[in-house]
Amino acid sequence: MKTRTQIAFLLAAALPVALFASSSTDSKIEDAAKASYNFRTVLENHVTVKANDGVVTLTGTVQDKDDRALAEDTVENLPGVVRVDNEIEVKSEIAEHSDAWIALKIRSELLVKANVSATATKVDVKDGVVTLTGTAVNLAQKDLTEAYAKDIDNVKSVRNELVVEASAAGSSTVGEAIDDASITSQVKFALLSHRSTSALSTKVTTENAIVSITGIAGSDAEKSLVTKLAQDTRGVKSVVNDMTIKA
Repeated sequence: MKTRTQIAFLLAAALPVALFASSSTDSKIEDAAKASYNFRTVLENHVTVKANDGVVTLTGTVQDKDDRALAEDTVENLPGVVRVDNEIEVKSEIAEHSDAWIALKIRSELLVKANVSATATKVDVKDGVVTLTGTAVNLAQKDLTEAYAKDIDNVKSVRNELVVEASAAGSSTVGEAIDDASITSQVKFALLSHRSTSALSTKVTTENAIVSITGIAGSDAEKSLVTKLAQDTRGVKSVVNDMTIKA
């Protein structure tokens, strides 16, 4: 009887500690999500995060289904997350593949790609023709910005009127530190959206901005492309690609 009493006492004493630990983990999850590059910059704080025993509920409104998926995937990459309940609503007055939609997609692309600046680039679209104005720090950045714009669906052509200035405003954002969860999510999205790669056969992890990739590639060319897509993601320091080639 005494032993049972002691056990009951120990369990009762440990319960508040367990509850505190759970509450502390939930707070860390919420804080990490809110502080992430994806939530602050790409989603512009339009998504609310609430964690309870590691189960995260996402609410809010975004303009595009890709943003909804991005929010969920970013949170899934955080330590301590058990499950994500995605209750984010997609509401937009912008018609898919319209000029406004194209402009939105280009801006989102520039926010997550390395060596370009969304803040120093103005995007205008009319009848599928994109006009880029603003500044670039060098010719390579100017050309790269144009290339990313051309990759967006329904873009007919691009008029690149960016002016090269070594002291271009917004150039400092090129080297901005990005958190690991945001990097992982962006790399996975890049692989998923590229028609020549399969994100389903690829596992991506990031630690201290170093991306590690495992899985199966259909060829040496696909493996090389996966590496390049990861390297082109904003915030990535280096890429370790350990994918095996399908026999």
